Amino acid sequence: MADALVSIVLERLASVLEQQIRQQVTLVVGVESEVDNLKSTLQSIRAVLADAEKRQFSEELVKVWLERLKDISYQMDDVVDGWNAALLKLQIAAENPCIPKPKISSCLPSPCVCFGQVSLRRDIALQIKDIKKQLDAIANEKNQFDFVSSSTIQQPHRRMTSSVIDVSQFCGRDADIDVIIDNLLGGSSQESSSLYIISIVGMGGIGKTTLAQLAYNDDRVKAYFHERMWVCVSDPFDSMRISRAILEALQKEPSGFHELEAVQQKIGTLIADKKFLLVLDDVWTENYELWEQVESSLKGGAPGSRILVTTRNENVSTMMGTAYKHPLGELSKEQCWSLFSNIAFKGRSREKVEELEKIGGKIADKCRGLPLAAKVLGSLMRLKDNKKDWEDILNNEIWQLDVIDKHLSTPLLLSYYDLSPAVKRCFSYCAVFPKDQIISKDRLIKLWMANSYLNSRESIEMEKTGGDYFEDLVSRSLFQDFVRDGEGNIISCKMHDIVHDLAQYLTKNECFIVEIDEEKEVRMASSFQKARHATLISARRVGFPSTIHNLKYLHTLFATGVVDLNNAKFPPNLFKHLVCLRALDLSGNVLCRKLPRNLGKLIHLRFLNLSDIFFPGGLPGTICDLYNLQTLIVSNVGSFLTLPQGMRKLINLRHLEWEASKLVMLPKGIGRLTSLRTLTVFHIFGDHLGRDVCKIGELKNLNSLRGGLVIRGIADVKDAEEAGEAELKNKKHLHHLELEDFGRLVSSAASKGVAEALQPHQNLKSLKISRYDAATEFPSWIAASSLAQLKKLEIVYCAQITCLPPLGELPLLESLIIEHMKRLKYVGGEFLGSSTTAFPKLKHLRFNDMEEWEKWEEKEEDDEEEGRSVMPCLHFLTTYKCPKLESLPERLLQITSLQVLDIRVSPTLQDRYHKGRGKDRSKISHIRKVWC
Repeated sequence: MADALVSIVLERLASVLEQQIRQQVTLVVGVESEVDNLKSTLQSIRAVLADAEKRQFSEELVKVWLERLKDISYQMDDVVDGWNAALLKLQIAAENPCIPKPKISSCLPSPCVCFGQVSLRRDIALQIKDIKKQLDAIANEKNQFDFVSSSTIQQPHRRMTSSVIDVSQFCGRDADIDVIIDNLLGGSSQESSSLYIISIVGMGGIGKTTLAQLAYNDDRVKAYFHERMWVCVSDPFDSMRISRAILEALQKEPSGFHELEAVQQKIGTLIADKKFLLVLDDVWTENYELWEQVESSLKGGAPGSRILVTTRNENVSTMMGTAYKHPLGELSKEQCWSLFSNIAFKGRSREKVEELEKIGGKIADKCRGLPLAAKVLGSLMRLKDNKKDWEDILNNEIWQLDVIDKHLSTPLLLSYYDLSPAVKRCFSYCAVFPKDQIISKDRLIKLWMANSYLNSRESIEMEKTGGDYFEDLVSRSLFQDFVRDGEGNIISCKMHDIVHDLAQYLTKNECFIVEIDEEKEVRMASSFQKARHATLISARRVGFPSTIHNLKYLHTLFATGVVDLNNAKFPPNLFKHLVCLRALDLSGNVLCRKLPRNLGKLIHLRFLNLSDIFFPGGLPGTICDLYNLQTLIVSNVGSFLTLPQGMRKLINLRHLEWEASKLVMLPKGIGRLTSLRTLTVFHIFGDHLGRDVCKIGELKNLNSLRGGLVIRGIADVKDAEEAGEAELKNKKHLHHLELEDFGRLVSSAASKGVAEALQPHQNLKSLKISRYDAATEFPSWIAASSLAQLKKLEIVYCAQITCLPPLGELPLLESLIIEHMKRLKYVGGEFLGSSTTAFPKLKHLRFNDMEEWEKWEEKEEDDEEEGRSVMPCLHFLTTYKCPKLESLPERLLQITSLQVLDIRVSPTLQDRYHKGRGKDRSKISHIRKVWC
């Protein structure tokens, strides 16, 4: 971890000197030799850090030495980053003549001094000299420890993505699962109680949560209970949060209640006379009064209802009134070996397994029956290919250490030490998240970026580097509880408590979770004074603590939803003191309509989340002074948001996100932000607004855009020539595109011409066209030759279209949705196209709200081809709300892969295929589920 910090400083020092040369600006003179000496000293220290980090657990003096090194590394990073920011400001001033050129005496905050009106170059030089003096002292002290020098710098392990396995599938607890499920399903002796509590009790890492998950997702359990809810409780035990989580699990949507009584009344209504299963995972409190506040709302369920609790503490089990307690012990030697070997030997040849099996058995014995240890060690050994690597792990000196901390395990330390320095830094940063918090992969990578942990080389995107680091941690079982998207990609995860304990131990004086007391303002302890990353949490919205400014060295501050709704104020001088911030999340403070003064002074800031905050006058213009900003998130800020005109100055901005904020006015000049990777919505406004508005041509130079883009208000594009200025064909990284609102007032020819000019790159994977109202036919590029990679297509609200294009020729199309086509009456062979196999990959086909659609035929009258295949992979077919549709093509109904047919609110089809009276019911009898 210290190695990663030192490497960041070395890269920054080289970068800032290179930038001075490139810009032909000598902002700071006379420090070249000092910088060279700094670099030399840092490199000599870096050579011994691998040994130092291992010895810190057994030698207190080494640990103290490393803490001092990390502190001075942070100071150096702040100074050099401030130097870089000043150079950046000069660059922006040169590119924007309308912006006043900064004076050399500009204020450059740093953790050491505030520059005020003194000379910038002089203070940077003085700070570098002071840091060099401290660093020299640290370098001299290292000699007393006789560290072993390492000449190689370990790089992140590179794997093929396909080799990653989800180790959650391995358990080794078959007998325990059977017992838990038997108790959940109950017997006649248990039915008299409507609140029957089962507790799984065991030490951390023993597999309690995994066991509960397997039982919760068992098919028998799903069938037995009317309702199932899973709530992660953790510590502290917050009755309101837990009750709200129960309610949201029941409602399948967010709760709008803010009072405990209202939440619990609603819970009682929803579970009345229903058998429910509630899992309360990771309960710590022994306070019956707190438990009683939650329990009181759960007594109205039907007999047979169950509450399944996981806890480390037997006293918790007793306090809650457990009817059956299941003590979870260590795995047997055979179970532990099975769990370890299934992971470690996955995909290996028989010969390789035989070579490593004996050593593997000895390593598995060191897991001491803990499933988490077996998973982590198995994952580690899976990355080791030769016998010597396995022997090195078996004989590692870490096994000889005394117990480091009751919450830390040797297998986790081994896995941690096997990480590269850069990935170690990324892992330990996760200590800033509270335990059991769901961690968004995308957000985590952007936070790593903000803290300069992902400085990529060889033209590799920072985001790609972050994705590789994340996958490395996944492959080692340091993340778990994955949520995946439709393509199987991980979008979020959690950390096991024991893994989180390790991250916290490694960042003991850096990362803090600060709980704000409900009755008195939090006291910032002296140990917090040099905190670099902090998360504020509270059981209620209690106001923003004014003493937060004492944490003046913070690089990360998460203050999500901590402000009292009735007293929504920030300390007025908050950002006057927190000048080192790299990442700031203020989301969820709904009524904080005005941000604190001095926001624009946060020259280091790279990540800013202002979601769920209402800004009646638009975002403050001071945001445009945050020249280093990489990520700006303003989701859910209301129905309209105006971005300030100075946004063009944010030349480092890579991600501009505003989901669920329907109308966002982009300022003129947004096209200068050529670093943009994410631009959620591009809304076009007409000249009638009487101001400088952003035109579609601003997209021309934004060729780094990737992911998804929604273009709204296309009706305000004058003609095809203007639309062509967007040059969407050059956006090769853009995989998801939505084109909305072509308007009704434009002529058919003009509307089609605009659409033709908006042809996307052939790499596009999903496309949605909506409110294409004026044109009578689709643009010619909706064809296999132009959209060969397309997997999903939505066509909705196209009022004048009377004929569908040959979509059957799209070779990779998996999902097709066609809705609200008011003039479409006939679908025939033109829809299938001329391919030998029409729709070869299509799985989901949905027609919805087709008011005039009457006939659907699989070929034209002159089409005699009978041998070709049609939709061989179709799983789901929907014709919802198609009142005039007479029948479905028989060839489609014969597809053996078809599993679900939905013909609701289509009366003619419902009569034809009705289970009791339909004359063609026999033709769909093989379909597993029919919604009629």
